[in-house]
Amino acid sequence: MSKLKNGNFFSKIPKSIPKELFETIVSSNDFKIEKIISKGHKTKKDYWYDQDNNEFVLILNGSAELLFENEELIKMKEGEYIIIPAHKKHRVKKTDEKKETIWLTIFYK
Repeated sequence: MSKLKNGNFFSKIPKSIPKELFETIVSSNDFKIEKIISKGHKTKKDYWYDQDNNEFVLILNGSAELLFENEELIKMKEGEYIIIPAHKKHRVKKTDEKKETIWLTIFYK
């Protein structure tokens, strides 16, 4: 029997975030739910995410800009989500520099 697990996405945020923070909330063979905290972070200039799974992304706090390989730019703010199909190459062009951007991501097949 599984144990109950609870938490708060907005707690335990460090004052200094020199690099993005990733926390896996729960995962299985078919999916992974992850919390990401960014503050002024972006993907390395020549790197593209090319993931084997679909990705649901929801911005809970802050803002971000996602750039796709076809030069499409998606600007996201709190409450907005996007579903990125598997192997759709993308990168984080920008995250909010003044406050933390808190992402909820769900990777699934």
